[in-house]
Amino acid sequence: MRHGSGPEDAAEPGAGLKSALRPGVSRREVWAWAMYDFANSGYTTVILTTVFSSYFVAVVAEGKSWATLAFTFALSVSYLLVMLSMPWLGARADAGAAKRRLLFTSTLACVGATLLLSFTGPGDIVWGMLLLALSNYAYCVGESVIAAFLPELARPRALGRVSGWGWGFGYFGGMLALGLSLWLAVRSEARGMQAHEFVPHIVVLTAALFALAAIPSFLFLRERSAASGRRPAGMLARLGEAWRETQLRFPDFRLLLLCGALYHSGISVVITLSAVYASQAMGFTMAQTMMLIFTVNIAAAVGALLFGHAQDRIGHKTALGVTLAGWILMVLLAYVATGPRLFWVAATVAGLCMGTSQSAGRAMVGALAPADRLAEFYSLWTFATQLAAVVGPLSYGLITWASGGNHKLALLCTGLFFVAGGHVLRRLDFTRGAQARLAGGQ
Repeated sequence: MRHGSGPEDAAEPGAGLKSALRPGVSRREVWAWAMYDFANSGYTTVILTTVFSSYFVAVVAEGKSWATLAFTFALSVSYLLVMLSMPWLGARADAGAAKRRLLFTSTLACVGATLLLSFTGPGDIVWGMLLLALSNYAYCVGESVIAAFLPELARPRALGRVSGWGWGFGYFGGMLALGLSLWLAVRSEARGMQAHEFVPHIVVLTAALFALAAIPSFLFLRERSAASGRRPAGMLARLGEAWRETQLRFPDFRLLLLCGALYHSGISVVITLSAVYASQAMGFTMAQTMMLIFTVNIAAAVGALLFGHAQDRIGHKTALGVTLAGWILMVLLAYVATGPRLFWVAATVAGLCMGTSQSAGRAMVGALAPADRLAEFYSLWTFATQLAAVVGPLSYGLITWASGGNHKLALLCTGLFFVAGGHVLRRLDFTRGAQARLAGGQ
């Protein structure tokens, strides 16, 4: 499926790196953009998915029955704040051509809050929840802003490829942070240290890697979009305006938001609670869980790097449909797994699907977002994905709580999000949506 028109679209998708980039965009700038994915992936991999999530449930909350619910509640609060504020922040960034400034501010906030998170020990539940919510809020803002640079860098026909490069490179950053964390954990456990003694060092390491790896983005990434001059209304008023506008002027983009909210609800469960599931339902140790997530990241990197090329050839809609089918297969495999072998297979499938579906979503927004409103439209995508991040993990937490800790039942229910996302995807017309983008929604 082809999107866009004009000279910048003339190159074929398979013609190489230079043909994938817009005129005036250098390889160094694309590398600097991808380095932000590399930088912030350590935060999600170590803090949200692997080490700190398990540490919070088992050590900070001391294994209480409501520990998983408390962890998901803290994240849900941060996601709710992102949902309310991000459309307004995105519109402000477009108005003043200030995406780089917002990216820098959010990065400093995430790194700082993560450093403070290292002081969380047994019983520091409120402190841990507050800092977790703050660091995750700042992370989500930065993730939204860096995505808004994609259409400025890639030609419309190469959005899938360039997005895949960024996501794939990002997973290697997550693997680096996880690998160093695994080395530190194994070495500490061999010395007889307890989790509350060495996990804070892992948290500091993760924050330091984030800060260092993000530096190229601030040195070399350029702000190309001109200031739109559209000063947004108040935060809640802007949110209401955006919802009405997508219904009237960008109906296919609105369907994409609904589809993204549904399937990201399932992805959010995997990202946030896979370590908890592995330890509680499968009996994995922390070291085994970290190796499992390491495997997931390898598969995700492969999926993002390879599938981006396929997405540009077969079309965004078909590509996303394939990944949703893969997610459903993953849920079924994990549900029936009674031993580690089949569960490892399910984890590999999850990694492949994670890399492809997250990369595909970022590219699809670029295919439907007006050129002068990139930060705003990507912030609406962030609204949808953060709504998912509230609904998905919180529903998982509620099901495990109501069922007396039945993680398998909660995982099976998670599969319904992918089924519903596929149903909405069938109604989405990308050709019509791209025409609305070019016409500015008129």
